[in-house]
Amino acid sequence: MEAALCDYPEEPPTSAVLLDSCHFSQVIFTNVEKFYIPGADVTCHYTLSQHITPQRKDWVGIFRVGWKTTREYYTFMWAPLPSSDSNSNVQQLVFKAYYLPLDDEYYQFCYIDQDGQVRGASVPFQFHAEAEDDMLVVTTQGEVEEIEQQNAALLQENQKLKEKESTLQKQNDDLQEKIRAVEEEKRELEEKFRLLQAGTMELQRAQNLQALEKSAAQTEITALTEDNRKLQKEQEDLQRSLDTLRSSYEKLSLEVNHFKNQITDLEAQNSSTEKELQLIKEEKKNLLLEQERLENNLKTTLSNVVQLQSEVQNQQKEVQNLKGADQEKAKQLQQLKEENRQLNNALLRQQNLEEELEEKTCLLQTLQKEINEKEKANQNLMRENKGLMACLPEMIGDVPAGVLTQSSENSGLLFGNPYSGEHPVRRFKSD
Repeated sequence: MEAALCDYPEEPPTSAVLLDSCHFSQVIFTNVEKFYIPGADVTCHYTLSQHITPQRKDWVGIFRVGWKTTREYYTFMWAPLPSSDSNSNVQQLVFKAYYLPLDDEYYQFCYIDQDGQVRGASVPFQFHAEAEDDMLVVTTQGEVEEIEQQNAALLQENQKLKEKESTLQKQNDDLQEKIRAVEEEKRELEEKFRLLQAGTMELQRAQNLQALEKSAAQTEITALTEDNRKLQKEQEDLQRSLDTLRSSYEKLSLEVNHFKNQITDLEAQNSSTEKELQLIKEEKKNLLLEQERLENNLKTTLSNVVQLQSEVQNQQKEVQNLKGADQEKAKQLQQLKEENRQLNNALLRQQNLEEELEEKTCLLQTLQKEINEKEKANQNLMRENKGLMACLPEMIGDVPAGVLTQSSENSGLLFGNPYSGEHPVRRFKSD
């Protein structure tokens, strides 16, 4: 299977991780030659172990021996993903000769995952032509012994590296376990911090809500104080209105008494207006009844005013108590509204009483006007009667006595009482 360099033009994922933290045993490179001929393509074979899961961004690079980080690759190719219809983990890819080095330094294959971590590395190799088969290689015994010593040293070093790799693998597993424990502890701490933060936010909201309630209570207390001041002012206005009404009532009582005296005088002076006076008496009686009713209403109003004054004082005490008891503010506010409504109703009833009083005053004035007119008419009749009495001797100079008869009941009038049911007849002697 071949992979092209141009498939992914971007740089491969690398890291600055040291070699001690790498896992070289998860990918095993096989069939690695000691020498590769320069100018020819190179096929790389490797096997994926069960400890690695291939990813799309995994890659295989050629590194010069002695590299420190995965950024020091010479060339690379993207690692192909295993086919889904094959269970084999053996893979291969071909490095084109154009991208291969031309020097005779030692190089090696390395498998790098998508996180930039080394998962496998091959044995070193070189790029140069192999020696001819018929070439005679002459070595001395000393060189052979030196090579054997080098091989033994390399084997010993390889064994140490394997032991070191096993130790590092164990340390890595321990570190991974510690990391998982630390991450678990970190998650627990984050959960505790989240809960603590949520509790802090809830406490802050509760404090804000308490501050808002306190501000609202203070505002309501201020509003109640202002309402109390308005109620006191309205009470003073009502008291002044009551004083004015009381004064008007006294004047009205004086006028009614005056009307009584006038009615009594009229009854004594003019008996001819008995029926009209009887009607006036009935109207007067009705007026007295209405006056009595107005007096009762006024007493009730005064009683309501006294009660309202007491209630206003109670409200003042309740406002003072409200400053120390915010939980009762809603109930007291409702009571104040109800009492304010009652006060408004009382004021409305007071206005109605004033209007009724004005109507009765107008009615009394009308009656007084009618009485004055009757009295004036009576006075005119009296004057006419006196004139007729003065002219009577001239008018009846030769009329015998007894011809002109008068009713003893109406002896004061020449023609009798005009308001009486019977009228006297004036008789003259015929010539």
